Amino acid sequence: MSEPFFEFFCPVKIVAGAAALEHVPYELASIGATKPLVITDKGVRGAGLVDVVLGAMVNAAIEYPPVFDDVPPDSGTDVVAEIARVYRSRGCDSLIALGGGSVIDTAKAVNVLVSEGGDDLRAYSGTGVVKRRLRPLFVLPTTSGTGSEATSVAVIRDSQTGAKLPFMSPFLMPDAAVLDPRLTLGLPPFFTAATGMDAMTHAVESYLCLAKNPLSDAYALGAIRKISENLVPLLDDRGNPTRRLEVAVGATMAGVAFSNSMVGLVHSLGHSVGALCHVPHGVCMSVFLPYVLEYNLETRRDAIGELLLPLAGAEVFARTPASERAAATIKHLRSMRDALHAKAGLPRTLSETGKVTRAQLPEIAQLAIDDGTLIMNPREVRYDDALAVLTRAFE
Repeated sequence: MSEPFFEFFCPVKIVAGAAALEHVPYELASIGATKPLVITDKGVRGAGLVDVVLGAMVNAAIEYPPVFDDVPPDSGTDVVAEIARVYRSRGCDSLIALGGGSVIDTAKAVNVLVSEGGDDLRAYSGTGVVKRRLRPLFVLPTTSGTGSEATSVAVIRDSQTGAKLPFMSPFLMPDAAVLDPRLTLGLPPFFTAATGMDAMTHAVESYLCLAKNPLSDAYALGAIRKISENLVPLLDDRGNPTRRLEVAVGATMAGVAFSNSMVGLVHSLGHSVGALCHVPHGVCMSVFLPYVLEYNLETRRDAIGELLLPLAGAEVFARTPASERAAATIKHLRSMRDALHAKAGLPRTLSETGKVTRAQLPEIAQLAIDDGTLIMNPREVRYDDALAVLTRAFE
């Protein structure tokens, strides 16, 4: 930024620890909420996590809350409207989102409808359309990646057109995020790795993008350290609650960081590959991150070099000459990517995803340069630039 001015905003209360779920009834009571609607999906319910959450609430003498457990992976406006009708018919006064990114975004959108009124979610799409405080919303993430529990953004598919509807308002932020290692203990290795690299990318890009500031930097560096120290070892010790919690806290910190500083080219490429080829978002982030860092070296060499400290530790950072730290940072991330491939099968290239062909790269590049996340990338990106990065990342 050319002028010494920035804004930082994160009103979300973080409740984290081995018994964080048992605090949910207190958090509800603290704002006068007595009848929440729990929003989740079939997979989370099948894993028994709904029972864990409801058990904590019943033990606190809260009436057994209604549960909507049919949120799809790519949630749409029809689902949001259906849940809003359930909320109203059951006389609910608050929301609990129990799940990953789709569930959390769905709950944010439901909160818009039940707070603002009506059934047409499209009327509230855009930036700053929602202008007042919404109903109480508590988020219990079952993955450690999206950071949506600490962001002011939601994306919902228009069920009529198939288009992605963005929603951005500070009032979309939850009242509290509850991070309990019990909620991610059953996450399979592949999804642990993919969501972890999603969080890593949020943190790295937030540290490099044009809207970065001292407070977002602090969150980003803390997130990078937690994820780097714990993600790969977690795949060898998947039931370790301490490592699960560290990665979860890192993902939330990364969410706080990028919600204030935004993201860049990794996300524009990832959004485009996801839309056209249906590759999971976390996989895209892991594949593109080192290639985009190489592209941004021209304008962010020093900042990329600074990331070596939280990534590799003080000893490696100290013995690496300053002129070589940026290259060492990228090499470390590639080594991490290789380890995740070996331990969890996470693809290292676009060709390894099995869903992207070389013939699709020009269309992906065109989609990418029209993606809004490019606005904050530290280096200007044209079509030929995006295509070159895609080509290097293909194989």
